[in-house]
Amino acid sequence: MQALHALPPRHYTNKVTANPTSASTGIGTLAETPGVREALQWFTREKQWVNDIHLQLCRVPAPTFMEQERAEWFSSTFRSLGWHTAIDRAGNVLASLVPSFSQSSAGPLVALTAHLDTVLSPRSKDDISVDPAGDFRGPGVCDNGAGLAALLAIAKAVASAPRSDFEWDRLLLVANVGEEGEGNLRGMRHLCSQPGLVDRIGSFLVLDGASTNHITCQALGSRRYEVVFSGTGGHSWSDFGIGNPAHALSRAVASFIDTRPVDPKASPRVSVNVGILEGGPSVNAIPSTARAKIDIRSEDNQRMEALADMLRAAVGRAEDIENSRVVGTNKVSSKVREIGSRPAAYLPADSALLSCIRAVDAHFGIRSRLDCASTDANIPLSLGIPAVSIGAGGQGGGAHTPAEWYSPAGRDLGLKRVLLASAALLSYS
Repeated sequence: MQALHALPPRHYTNKVTANPTSASTGIGTLAETPGVREALQWFTREKQWVNDIHLQLCRVPAPTFMEQERAEWFSSTFRSLGWHTAIDRAGNVLASLVPSFSQSSAGPLVALTAHLDTVLSPRSKDDISVDPAGDFRGPGVCDNGAGLAALLAIAKAVASAPRSDFEWDRLLLVANVGEEGEGNLRGMRHLCSQPGLVDRIGSFLVLDGASTNHITCQALGSRRYEVVFSGTGGHSWSDFGIGNPAHALSRAVASFIDTRPVDPKASPRVSVNVGILEGGPSVNAIPSTARAKIDIRSEDNQRMEALADMLRAAVGRAEDIENSRVVGTNKVSSKVREIGSRPAAYLPADSALLSCIRAVDAHFGIRSRLDCASTDANIPLSLGIPAVSIGAGGQGGGAHTPAEWYSPAGRDLGLKRVLLASAALLSYS
């Protein structure tokens, strides 16, 4: 298969052109199209297949920055289901029903994505299990085992359905890397930086976690920083009076938090969190380094930038104060390094993509709410490409802990929602 990121540019307007009214009235008709109806029915018949593939994929470890083994497993599994695949330079797995998108019918692509990486990784296959009630247990089984299992279920259902009356050639499946933590959405960033591909994508449906009760159409932004203070280090008694990086860091953190207290009820909302504080080898040793990792979040990019400026100022003040108290020349120095940046953005309320999802929800009797979160959708939304993040059905909890769980009860409704929404976006664009 030709490397998908190297395909020649195709110039589209990067927007779904569905008329919201026609989307609402046409969903029922679309659902009865044989090529769509058969795929929808597949989810009800093949619940056990979906559960089995879910268990298999979760047992392939994929911690952030080390997703290669799971990516190769996905590429092989996609091929076994009849899809053409490629792994791009970032490590994303891309799958299509045609050898290259230059052979697909005219019109924008619909990208259906789910992130490969997990915050925690199973130490052995036994860490991922199914309890007597049929619930999955173990790290990553919901976030994002649920989304990844849905991606494979869609691939299987579409490949099994007749294609004479509905073409799925413009559906792009992506299992991407680097969504969690300091992965900083690197897989989605790479995907959206390839002109020959992203110019053809009209919309993104991001599958993340469980449930059917939300549509994430506003991207919560974040800025993440590592603050490091350095000095010579020494003995707590005999070297007392030299610059102490731990003292300076503590002062910087307190100064930053106290400079401008954050009101959690203010609009647009912001939050700050010091998640990691570390440094020093012993209680009776002056550390040579001390560091902190700080998370700033907001619905507004300017508010995040203002808080970032306050952080830098607080670090500078703390360095000056610590050095003003030093006896001799052994002073401290500081460094502030950005380790993550996720842009805030939003999908317009009159977006045809949002109309399509809501029409599908109305068809299935799903009561969903609009929400704001940090997901892979941040990147396309920040570029003006319509994108939403939705759950893949079922229920889950305990994300990012060893006690994570996922219940597949009712999963088929979520899968039908994803498939019909994908079909609607292909039909109305």
